[in-house]
Amino acid sequence: MLKKLGIILFLLVIFLGVNSQEITGTISNEQHWVDSVYNSLSIEEQIAQLIFVRANYSGQPYLTEVDTLIKNFNIGGVVFFKGKPISQALQTNHWNSLAKTPLFVAIDAEWGLGMRLSSTIKYPLQMTLGAINENNLIYTMGMQVAEQCKRMGIHINFAPVIDVNSNPNNPVIGMRSFGQNPSLVAYKGNLYMKGMQNNGLIACAKHFPGHGNTKKDSHKDLPSVNSSLTTLKDNDLLPFQYLINNGVSSIMIAHLSVPALDSATNVPSTLSHKIVTDLLKEQMGFGGLVITDGLDMKGVTKYYSEGMVALKALQAGNDILLIPDNVVASIQNIKYAIDNGDVDSKRLEESCKKVLKYKYLSGLYKATFVDTTNLLADLNKKEYIATANKLFEESVTIVKNKNRILPLKNSKLTKKAVLIIGTKKI
Repeated sequence: MLKKLGIILFLLVIFLGVNSQEITGTISNEQHWVDSVYNSLSIEEQIAQLIFVRANYSGQPYLTEVDTLIKNFNIGGVVFFKGKPISQALQTNHWNSLAKTPLFVAIDAEWGLGMRLSSTIKYPLQMTLGAINENNLIYTMGMQVAEQCKRMGIHINFAPVIDVNSNPNNPVIGMRSFGQNPSLVAYKGNLYMKGMQNNGLIACAKHFPGHGNTKKDSHKDLPSVNSSLTTLKDNDLLPFQYLINNGVSSIMIAHLSVPALDSATNVPSTLSHKIVTDLLKEQMGFGGLVITDGLDMKGVTKYYSEGMVALKALQAGNDILLIPDNVVASIQNIKYAIDNGDVDSKRLEESCKKVLKYKYLSGLYKATFVDTTNLLADLNKKEYIATANKLFEESVTIVKNKNRILPLKNSKLTKKAVLIIGTKKI
């Protein structure tokens, strides 16, 4: 009896072992790819995998120096700005043909590709979406934006904006926000995020820890947010925590001075260990990609010498160093700091492997190219146009109704044309 029991237990152990390997097979494939690529990289290339460079200035030719950065350093990704779909697709293919490790391709498409690319769909800005009641349309929009981005070979969309628009004098957020109610911002931002991520696109919640209550533009200076810690938790941080709890894959850090979170003088949130690591990663439990806002912006470069902000951003806990002011100097400074023990090599390994992990999850390891056949038609499907039109229709809001003229009831009035004019240029 004991002998039979022993045989049964032995077979059970073998069975469980085999099935355990089968169950974890996908994870092992991912880990194998990440480790094999990581181990094939020099330390300079490991650093460069964290760096995303500018592909072009808005409406200008693609930057030829990107070819050199790809070939010499194996940079991690490119960020496209205003241009044309077919030109961008061909440029993406060209740069990937030069890359040792497939490139991440990113774009700001907050209200769809039409924000950056001609001849593509423009969905409503987020404040317009804040006015609609059919919130399921926001999920549909996210799904369609994901389809269009993937068709273009784009892996990361720097959206949604989940800043709470609490300061009407804000020069940089405004219509990009869903509104001034943090719960509404969280709910609608989550729908947009889920629509994108459930359809294979990496979403990016921005701008942590909240750019809504500022009077300066971080592209030009370092704005201050002087709210109390209680206000920050109840207002600015609430949407970020909600999206973290719902699985957002990446978060962008803003260039802000926030004394309630870090009282150090002239240290923007992007370069603050207290804000990036202690607050976002440890207290709020975020384990996805941490992305800096552009490291060429005055809000972060103002107080630091060229090539130093990327090092400071890595030390703070960021994973992706977006558009450093000087790529070569940034790589050299980080390598020097690691060689001299000022930065633990484990800090670099953590971020590099995380970038590679999301490259694998995005399907980049397959090294596919963008097919330009019927590209414009694919980006302008009837259902995309219908969704955009429906969103605009649903957002129409009565601000004033003097003498209760609406709804139109008089038969004579209904025969007259009604013209709605938007007076503010976006």
